[in-house]
Amino acid sequence: MKEECGIVAVHKHHLAADLVYLGLHSVQHRGQEACGISAAKGGTVYTVKGPGLVADVFSQKDKLEILRGGEQALGHVRYATTGDNLPENTQPLTVRSHLGDFALAHNGQIVNAPELRLALEEDGAIFQGTADSEVVCHLIQRAKGSMLEKISAACNALVGAFSIVVMTKNTMYVARDPNGLRPLCIGRKDQSWVVASESCALNLIGAELLRDVLPGEIIKFGKQGFESHCYSHDANKQLKLCAMEYIYFARPDSRLEGINVHAMRRLTGYRLAQVDQVDADIVVGVPDSSLSAAMGYAEAKGLPYEMGLVKNRYIGRTFINPEQEIRAANVRIKLSAVADIVRGKRVILVDDSIVRGTTAKRIVQIVREAGAKEIHLRIVSPPLISPCFYGIDLKDKEQLIAANLTHEELEKFFNADSLLFMDLEELMDCCRHSICTACFDCNYPTKLYSYTKRVFGDE
Repeated sequence: MKEECGIVAVHKHHLAADLVYLGLHSVQHRGQEACGISAAKGGTVYTVKGPGLVADVFSQKDKLEILRGGEQALGHVRYATTGDNLPENTQPLTVRSHLGDFALAHNGQIVNAPELRLALEEDGAIFQGTADSEVVCHLIQRAKGSMLEKISAACNALVGAFSIVVMTKNTMYVARDPNGLRPLCIGRKDQSWVVASESCALNLIGAELLRDVLPGEIIKFGKQGFESHCYSHDANKQLKLCAMEYIYFARPDSRLEGINVHAMRRLTGYRLAQVDQVDADIVVGVPDSSLSAAMGYAEAKGLPYEMGLVKNRYIGRTFINPEQEIRAANVRIKLSAVADIVRGKRVILVDDSIVRGTTAKRIVQIVREAGAKEIHLRIVSPPLISPCFYGIDLKDKEQLIAANLTHEELEKFFNADSLLFMDLEELMDCCRHSICTACFDCNYPTKLYSYTKRVFGDE
């Protein structure tokens, strides 16, 4: 499963660009393909962006120097869920017009972007890239009224998942979709405002977390300070934060909707252990997002929690190679088993989720080759059976192994002695608030437009 995108923004601080630069390091896990920072100073919006990690793009001091001097900055790290990995798609996107400059950063995916894009093109709009975020820029620019009214009108035209930050020369606007599918929080640092996809970015720059942006809310940071408005025309707006944020994407030290991610993951492992009847000797988590759940499982069972797998910290993404032998070796580059720990043991192997299944299969093989007596694969999420169209790179049902094999076939495929998934109701109870579970139960909170056939065939 691939990452999404991450946003960090600072309003009214003399070191805004530097703070955003630091904050982006905290959300780097949400996207490693490209990044950028826009800063407003002297009535102009300046942008520096490029492919690669934050440290690489801003490795030269003069690049950050270009952005210093203003009191507003907006940063973004990107993984391409919609739109190719082209330079034109790297955010923040900057718009120049007679009405003034503005920069925009977006996390999520607009489900009706193809329809909106076609309508805009037929009306004369010219697009530079292929990302759905550019559609949002056109909608804002074409709407009438104040910038607040223009952003509100644009948001009401969008369907899907979006957390958006728009920065003009002296004002910042923050908006979240009516279902709150993608996270976005606000914080305070002295007299300054900070916005981020995850609260871990606030922690790094010394800002205090105040709250999450509400579904269907738009917030304006300007001369009057903090102004909250409800833009949504949707009377049924409700919180439906993506379940995979808790399960996989967010950092353990982040708080989402008032819930610590580590604590939630630990609780899922604890709950799964309570219904598991298998006997074992040790519990091993798959680094890194499964470690918290493995701790909870071990606590509930009274079993030793062991570091049976070690992750190589000094590599990035392994390349995709057409040769099966090389692809299999990529997993071994990233993970290795501690043979002295697992040898002769009945191992509970805890993982967060199963997508295509190939990685989990190779991990089971690695642990078995290290001498494990039994391997019981425990997944702290329900089977993934439906594609996601809200910002996660899971577009085709054929990619999802649990949607195409029975439970017995899955056990055989993984070569596990047993396999157990988290119950959906248990997962929802652990979250303590309503979440989007579309990838588990095909219950999508919005209309899917042109993507409908991918899920429902000809319906």
